Amino acid sequence: MHSRTPWTRQILKPLDETYRLRAIPPGTPRYWSWLFAAAATRPPLLGIYALGAEWQALMDPATESAVAHLKLAWWQEEMQRLTTRSAVHPISSYLATLPGAVATDFTPLLTAARAAAAYVGGVPLERGADLEPQADALWGGPLALVSQLAGEGHDGEGLRNCIRCLAAADCLARAIRDYRREARAGRVAFAVDQLMAAGIDNADLCADPPPPHLQIYLRQLRLQAAQYFERAAQALPRTQRSAQRHLLVLAALGLEHLQNRAPVLPRRRFKDMLLAWQTARRA
Repeated sequence: MHSRTPWTRQILKPLDETYRLRAIPPGTPRYWSWLFAAAATRPPLLGIYALGAEWQALMDPATESAVAHLKLAWWQEEMQRLTTRSAVHPISSYLATLPGAVATDFTPLLTAARAAAAYVGGVPLERGADLEPQADALWGGPLALVSQLAGEGHDGEGLRNCIRCLAAADCLARAIRDYRREARAGRVAFAVDQLMAAGIDNADLCADPPPPHLQIYLRQLRLQAAQYFERAAQALPRTQRSAQRHLLVLAALGLEHLQNRAPVLPRRRFKDMLLAWQTARRA
């Protein structure tokens, strides 16, 4: 049914409310980045966030491994269909109606689905140097499609550097937050060579509280993630900052959450909203 949607259609289809809520849960960084994004960017950003939310849920340690494998295999097939203009899922159908869809190569979404499947399969990050390519495959490539799908045609090395740094920062921040749950599920969230060099084993990753040498390692990773968030904001060219202000909001909120790990309370949400608004206004 959805595969019959013409790719030249310019009337934007609404995204089902269930997918929309998972894509941009109120009060989250992605919600604020979408809310304060440029008008033309909001629809494709919503679609990319919706795909990311579906895949992130399958990558979560709480999802049964066999189920995650099965569904991610289907998603790989669906992204292959999307690249050939024959997708069937409601999110894919939504993406198909966006202004720049006809001219967009959706291969990065297939790459992302494959990277997610490899992660669920327990393929570890062997070297710290592999972080940026892995993060770019999982998140950077899809995020880079937003401008194309908006029909704006923004490109250039500055924008890609911004997105690559943002993707690496996001992956590091998630690993720092979830490493213990990942370890208890039999998965390693950090680069194996770094863990070995620091003398960190699986028992250390499962321990609560973390042992001193793991605490030192986590502090180093937080510093690295903070530098990535800062570099992401600096890399975005001045001429593209207004149209790409959702990236600046993601970087600002990511850095704030990394440095301030207080619980999400009403006051914290207000501070996030204010920071997001100020960041978008300055873009």
